[in-house]
Amino acid sequence: MEQVSRIGMDTSKHVFQLHGVNASDEVVLRRKLRRKEMVAFFEKLAPTVIAIEACGASHYWARLLRSFGHEVKLIAPQLVKPYVKRGKNDAADAEALCEAMSRPTMRFVPVKTAEQQAALMLMGLREQLVASRTQLSNAIRGYAMEFGLTAAKGKAHLEPLLERIQADESLPILARELFAIQAEGHRRIQAQIDEVDAKLAAWQKSDECSQRLVKIPGVGPIGAALLKMKTPAPELFKSGRQYAAWIGLIPIAISLDLTLPVFAAQFGLHITPRAGVSSYGNWYDAKGPFDRRQGQARRHHPSR
Repeated sequence: MEQVSRIGMDTSKHVFQLHGVNASDEVVLRRKLRRKEMVAFFEKLAPTVIAIEACGASHYWARLLRSFGHEVKLIAPQLVKPYVKRGKNDAADAEALCEAMSRPTMRFVPVKTAEQQAALMLMGLREQLVASRTQLSNAIRGYAMEFGLTAAKGKAHLEPLLERIQADESLPILARELFAIQAEGHRRIQAQIDEVDAKLAAWQKSDECSQRLVKIPGVGPIGAALLKMKTPAPELFKSGRQYAAWIGLIPIAISLDLTLPVFAAQFGLHITPRAGVSSYGNWYDAKGPFDRRQGQARRHHPSR
């Protein structure tokens, strides 16, 4: 096989599509391989550069391919999409990855170690358990309301509510038995959350960077741990503002109807959505309305 300078690989659970080019950007490799075949192929292949979309299991494959001597670059899906040609399929995705990685201004995702992924798993598990606790708490409150029993907001008021339910002999026996099952499930989830919180606190105290972050006003142990886990290489950002935008600390314009009214208000303008038109509206100023789709200077009669 001719020397391959770079390869784009579209991954899945069982099938892997490869697209490779040589130093002259001529296509020299188009192949679909099963999981075991892909591993054997890269074990024998001379060291090259491989691009993978940053998705599920991509960090594992990056670590594995690096152990074979290859250079692996992970690219965020939204940065690959512009290079996908019409007729999207596995082959087109692999070709897009191969093309995207060659761009001089392309941004890549740092490959996480197994330890970093274990720490992220700790945070993800905590989030899952908290959501389960909230769901179960809401269910208990909802069922209790059917029997005329309510409690104030907050998880601290749930346990007293369960005690009142068990002490209320006017409730049907079946209802009290079912509430007891829910109460046991709630306590079990809470115990698991406490266990995970203890592991998270231990991790946060053992990480030097996280210890420095927690000293920032407004940043707690969980926030500091998340900042360290999610951004193992913050030096890749050009500025602190870019990093803040990446983690969502400043507003991002998503929809004209949602964002333009906020900015227009700063200039004394008021925007209301136009009936039957998506993502467009009418601008109003002291002289009356005008349709912004018709140009800034072209006004229309208010009755139209």
